[in-house]
Amino acid sequence: MTAIASRALAALFALLAILVAQAVPLAAQESAADRRFAEQLGFPFQSGLVGAENAPVFAWVIDEGGVRNIWVARAGEPARRITGYTEDDGIQISGLTLDANGTKLVFVRGGDADEPDASLPNPGLALTAPRQTLNVIDVAGAALPSLIGEGHGAVFAPDGSTLAYTSKGAIYLWSPDGKPRKLAQLDGRVAELVWSPDGRKLAFQENRQGQSLVGVIDIAVGRLGYLGTAFAYAEDPAFSPDGSEVAFIQYREPPAALEDSRASFWSVVAADVSSGAIRTVWQAPEGEGGQFYGTRGRNLFWLDGGQILFPWERTGWLHVYAVDAKDGGAARDLTPSANEVENFRPAPDGTWIAFTANPGDLDSRRMLRVDIASGKTDSLTGPEVFAYYPVFGGDRLAATVTDAQTPAHMVLLDAMQLLGPKHGTPGYQTPENVTFTAADGLQVHGQLFRGTGAGKRPALVYVHGGPRRQLLAGYSPMYYYSLAYAVNQELAARGFTVLSVNYRSGTNYGRAFREAPEKARAGASEYRDVLAAGKWLAARSDVDEERIGIWGGSWGGYLTALALARDSDLFKAGVDLHGVHQMVRPVAETFSPTERLRQQQLQWNSSPMGSIGTWRSPVLLIHGDDDYNVPYGQSLLLARELTARGVPFEELAFPNERHDFFRFANWLTSYRATIDFFERKLGDGR
Repeated sequence: MTAIASRALAALFALLAILVAQAVPLAAQESAADRRFAEQLGFPFQSGLVGAENAPVFAWVIDEGGVRNIWVARAGEPARRITGYTEDDGIQISGLTLDANGTKLVFVRGGDADEPDASLPNPGLALTAPRQTLNVIDVAGAALPSLIGEGHGAVFAPDGSTLAYTSKGAIYLWSPDGKPRKLAQLDGRVAELVWSPDGRKLAFQENRQGQSLVGVIDIAVGRLGYLGTAFAYAEDPAFSPDGSEVAFIQYREPPAALEDSRASFWSVVAADVSSGAIRTVWQAPEGEGGQFYGTRGRNLFWLDGGQILFPWERTGWLHVYAVDAKDGGAARDLTPSANEVENFRPAPDGTWIAFTANPGDLDSRRMLRVDIASGKTDSLTGPEVFAYYPVFGGDRLAATVTDAQTPAHMVLLDAMQLLGPKHGTPGYQTPENVTFTAADGLQVHGQLFRGTGAGKRPALVYVHGGPRRQLLAGYSPMYYYSLAYAVNQELAARGFTVLSVNYRSGTNYGRAFREAPEKARAGASEYRDVLAAGKWLAARSDVDEERIGIWGGSWGGYLTALALARDSDLFKAGVDLHGVHQMVRPVAETFSPTERLRQQQLQWNSSPMGSIGTWRSPVLLIHGDDDYNVPYGQSLLLARELTARGVPFEELAFPNERHDFFRFANWLTSYRATIDFFERKLGDGR
């Protein structure tokens, strides 16, 4: 080898050594960033809080990076984990039920909590899909869970001696000293089971095609009867304190051609258990609130004091009302100071109710209490936290609480004490509540995450799903949106300014906002708010108007796709998780043939497919192929159409995964891909 060649080779090795030395720290930095994000996304998420009827005992689920376990606590004592699961296996834990004294806990493991009678999910790719099992465990934690059978919807009898549960339309009874026995097999699916006060009868709600029924089974006699059968939906059965009657909400949906009808579509009725005779306790008058809309929890309670409680939108805002169970009469608004009530629960003594609402500030969520007799209202939480889902354990009140830096955790509200562990993310910013105006004049609310870094920043619009949702300037009590919140915080930390939009058809801004004209398939009016959000960002001095993207899931995926199809000049990239892309559905036969054709064309025009010809921006598509909410075929369709038109797209598909992914590993893969996609398409180093 010549001297020149030797020197050249030495120089080459030296250059390689320098490149390797530079690359190793960079790879280490990227690995550290990935690990940090994985740790932050895998925060312990707490949900499913329940309480015992006669004791201050509570139980809930903590999901830590996909590993789900049950925790219990007695007021004033340390919380304990009573299960020992260790894998991110995609197997849910749901349906927690405590006996009256808080000594035994029943829970469901496996299946789909949202579709409990559907085919079994298998996102963990086991050779055989895991069963849906109903299990019982001593709260003392001295033994492993024992199998009861396959089922869900369990509820203990008042004396704790018997458990009722359901599976695929069958109702079963189980006692600790025996095997389950089938009590009844129904044609529909059982949505709710309620024991009579003496434990001798069982009321149920049965969902069938186009209707729901309320029935009662006399267990000793072995007799089944349906109450108040009508061409309507019957929901939320509740026994009278003496067990002689069952009250429930009965409603009809307005016809498609008269969706805005102000006729009276619902009532509270009571049925005599022995004779089946029906009486109307209260009928919604015509006008505002003539259509039924409920909370996200139970919607009817029959109190020992003779009052029946239910929600009503008489003022255009969802409030809690009371009516005399015997004499009926005018309904009394118990929550006039609330803007919108989200959940409510009466205290065990029946003298007051706890409820969550947003009084004074639409973008808040406080827990309040109101005395039923006097109407005196007090706040139990302040503006520094968001409180959800009131739950009583004996006479003690607990709730799920979040804030900007702390995901959902359980708090004993009467003492403002933690029930269990609390995990914080102190580096997170507190998003700023902002408002802006859509082109048609509607005021829209959102939360702004400011991107780090100097100069004009890339920006993103985030659109939630639902669409009946409201996001706030902190963690959500829903896992799906808590993950999205963490992703938006990570995007902001990497230099992206993010605007999360509460577009029209969402909740907690009143009925007029939720039922906005021309929304969804009738004209996609909610997209006006999304477009306004993009333009609001583009007009900011700290945003680069040439680097604006959009992302969202489910209905948010639909709006993401619509934005990219209609306005690629504004939205330069997007991430669409399990979105709806073709909105055309059969039109109700109550429309004339001519109107039905017009409605179908309007549906098409409201779809991303209706504007596919102007879609140019790149997109990342993400979908699980066992999705029961949005068919996987919606993404198959879009991928074919984008391919045919030469529109660049990337894709992530998850075999056996449901809509709200069951495996944390799949969420982590999706959100790492989301961040990587936006950094490559819109980031500073693109």
